[in-house]
Amino acid sequence: MILVLDFGGQYSQLIARRVRECRVFSEMIPFDTPVEEIRARNPEGIILSGGPNSVYEEGAPRVSPDLFDLGVPMLGICYGMQLMALVEGGEVGAVQIREYGRSDLVIKSHEGLFAGTPDAQKAWTSHGDAVFSVPEGFEITAETPSVPIIAFENPEQGRYGVQFHPEVRHTEYGMEVLKNFLYEACGCKPEWTPVNIITDAVERIREQVGDARAICGLSGGVDSATAAMLVHRAIGDSLTCVFVDHGLLRHNEAEQVVEAFGENSDVPLVHVDAAGRFLDKLAEVTDPEAKRKVIGEEFIRTFEEEAGKLEDAKFLVQGTLYSDVIESGTRDAARIKSHHNVGGLPEVMDLDLVEPLRNLFKDEVRVVAAELGMPERLVWRQPFPGPGLAIRVIGDVTAERLEILRKADAVLQDEIRNAGLYRELWQSFAVLPAIHSVGVMGDARTYAYPVVIRAVTSDDAMTADWARLPYDLLERMSNRIINEVSGVNRVALDITSKPPGTIEWE
Repeated sequence: MILVLDFGGQYSQLIARRVRECRVFSEMIPFDTPVEEIRARNPEGIILSGGPNSVYEEGAPRVSPDLFDLGVPMLGICYGMQLMALVEGGEVGAVQIREYGRSDLVIKSHEGLFAGTPDAQKAWTSHGDAVFSVPEGFEITAETPSVPIIAFENPEQGRYGVQFHPEVRHTEYGMEVLKNFLYEACGCKPEWTPVNIITDAVERIREQVGDARAICGLSGGVDSATAAMLVHRAIGDSLTCVFVDHGLLRHNEAEQVVEAFGENSDVPLVHVDAAGRFLDKLAEVTDPEAKRKVIGEEFIRTFEEEAGKLEDAKFLVQGTLYSDVIESGTRDAARIKSHHNVGGLPEVMDLDLVEPLRNLFKDEVRVVAAELGMPERLVWRQPFPGPGLAIRVIGDVTAERLEILRKADAVLQDEIRNAGLYRELWQSFAVLPAIHSVGVMGDARTYAYPVVIRAVTSDDAMTADWARLPYDLLERMSNRIINEVSGVNRVALDITSKPPGTIEWE
């Protein structure tokens, strides 16, 4: 048993997942869980997660000093390291040069967390504070060019801290760091294997839904399709899928969804053309949070109308993922953006939610989908946001801008597939800022929209790196978009990682 104390970090659940990937059982609990309750659970080790606060902020989350008297090894990550340093008598402060994204680690000791790793390595950081002086008995074990104390250890007391995020895939030796903590410091053995997610989910669904009916909000993506398959396995003919075409889909996408799920599925599918009502609701709405809430509420109202046509339909199935929940904000985690199926939901709803994937990440969902027998082309479909192109038109959403973006995105997708890169990328898409730039075409001045190319690599969407697309591919995309899409005279490339950016622009 490894307990992860959650201080509201965007990667807290990811820490627990990585521990489980090391075949050691882990659970995430609130940071203020009483020490006696933690003691009663008899953990082999404790991990203090990152968080959005500064340890010196008024109201910043703290732990009881008694936690450090439990006699079990502890690993502090980012905020957790700073908190450990503060409690143990060290000093924490704001750094002059903040670190977001990749940083170069220089390892000073290979005796503990960094055993078996090289002297120089890349790590993922996201912090504005750092430890300025270590507590008595602690040794500095790693540094970066701008942060002299990026990791410390006190093996005698079982205290370890890292300012970077070993749980993030972009940290080169992150899993080795975690394994050294788990296997060497805590004495754990890699003997735990996960329970069958499908069996567990089916049992929970049956218990929740009972004899009632449910409708599933089907989008055509792997998440909602997997949720539908799980619920259908649990309640059979008591499930009806509802595909709402909100007019914010990509080129020919509505037809593809109906063809894929309408004709080749045992689950009844209702196709609702709601493009007009969504576009009316979005008129002159430019704030991204407002867009998501408008779309989220309109989805629910449409589902409620369709549920009203079915006898005893009381539940709405959604393909909500844990990454959606985290970015929408939890009790301790800062809101990054309100996903339409979480923070965008209206306060009053006639349907109860069934969310069998709520504690899973995208890669885990794909494993479940494959186990359920879903076609490979659906399993590996790139993520597409529920609000659709509304959050890729930056500014007011109009029919004209949506059509321009659809055409530009279709060119991009065509070139990505032709280059054989679709499966290698987490997401690739076009963005249309609602601005104009000057250009020259046919010896005449133009004043038209720019299109931004966005392509990233990732494992779980919690972090992402911008994809290094070949220059000749970028050239073909740019030429085709400008030549084939009327109203566009400029193409730009977004080379921002997450953090500090998010994958989607809104």
